[in-house]
Amino acid sequence: MVSSNPVNILVDLIRFNTTNPPGNERECVYHVKDILEKSGIETQIFYLDERRPNLLAKIEGKGESPPILLYGHVDVVTTEGQRWEHPPFEGKIVDGFIWGRGALDMKGGVAMMISAVLRIKEEKFKPNGDILLLILSDEEGGGDFGARYMVENHPDLFRDVKYAIGEFGGFTLHIGGRRFYPIMVSEKRICWLRLKTRGRRGHGSIPMKNGAMAKMGKVLVKLNHRDTPIHVTKVVKDMFSGISREVGFPMNIFFRLLINPAFTDIILKLLGEKSIIFEPLLRNTVNPTIIKGGDKVNVIPGEITLDLDGRLLPGYSPEDLMEELRGILGGISDEVEMEVVRYDEGPSEPDMGLFTLLGEILRDLDEHAIPIPMLISGATDARFFSKLGIQTYGFIPMNLPEDFKFMELIHSANERIPISALKFGANAIYELLKRYKI
Repeated sequence: MVSSNPVNILVDLIRFNTTNPPGNERECVYHVKDILEKSGIETQIFYLDERRPNLLAKIEGKGESPPILLYGHVDVVTTEGQRWEHPPFEGKIVDGFIWGRGALDMKGGVAMMISAVLRIKEEKFKPNGDILLLILSDEEGGGDFGARYMVENHPDLFRDVKYAIGEFGGFTLHIGGRRFYPIMVSEKRICWLRLKTRGRRGHGSIPMKNGAMAKMGKVLVKLNHRDTPIHVTKVVKDMFSGISREVGFPMNIFFRLLINPAFTDIILKLLGEKSIIFEPLLRNTVNPTIIKGGDKVNVIPGEITLDLDGRLLPGYSPEDLMEELRGILGGISDEVEMEVVRYDEGPSEPDMGLFTLLGEILRDLDEHAIPIPMLISGATDARFFSKLGIQTYGFIPMNLPEDFKFMELIHSANERIPISALKFGANAIYELLKRYKI
């Protein structure tokens, strides 16, 4: 029987260099396949590109509850240009931490899931519903070879699944001397936009005012100095209200004012750089990322394009975001063309049916745990599974020490996870599989 120790599982996963691009997840995915099949768990492989496969494993349940889906990706972001204290693909254990790219995002979570599934199999426990474990490629590259491919080409595999566990959430958030565990129940939507300005082309030696370049310059200045409106969604209201009820004065007032649109901008300004944590949860956002125009230094371009990474709050549409941008641009908006490059929609409101059970598990493992719902500002593979009516919970539990800079280490040099946190998460997911019943 293969060991279900999540430490050993994670160390082995980190040693596969699955940097995306190009990914090359094949060896890593087939390694997981070997682990599972040696333990008697049936698996299937699916792929758009055989170098970038996805694995689905199944433990049959009693059929008393719908199947539950656990999914995670094994591709990781680059380490190029970063200086690491320990090599990023060796999985070294130093000072109680496992070091390496993917330790947090998200081979650590995958190791927790594999460990929990192996324990269920070892104990010959018959769960109330089927357990589906899905190991994915390409999350860091947009999911086209992974979750998107699986949802669009093999939806029948997930028939009757109502709830899923994925990234990110369940980690300790220390605020005001209390230990909160935010569980991701919703996320912002990708909404990439392209803005275009036009003007008269001309020879570079002839001065020109208010050409396409100058118009786009005005756009950039407006975007840099004005913000989109504040919107308080139900998840964020519940999240901040949950924090305010548990912390003392004056922090409780601070969180109450954050969800009062009349005071939100004032509080965010008072926070300074710390507002980066909360601001994306309170408005639709755009960031200029790519600008193109001109092909010769001596020719004034007649067209400039600007790509914006837009992120929408749940319940808002691309049209809403474009209308907010027109408000920011004011009088120059008539000279700017806008189009949607990519939009990944999702449900307006989460299904909170599994939240109570997840909270109970966290409180059982940590008597000081305070579970709260969370909206995340990024996007995960959850957006694809939502198209099948599946509610994903970001539940990769980690009981982290207060001085551990979790968010700062994701995608950064010296990514690492405390061994204690890895085991905590594996135990939490194992408990979920044993208690799951709807």
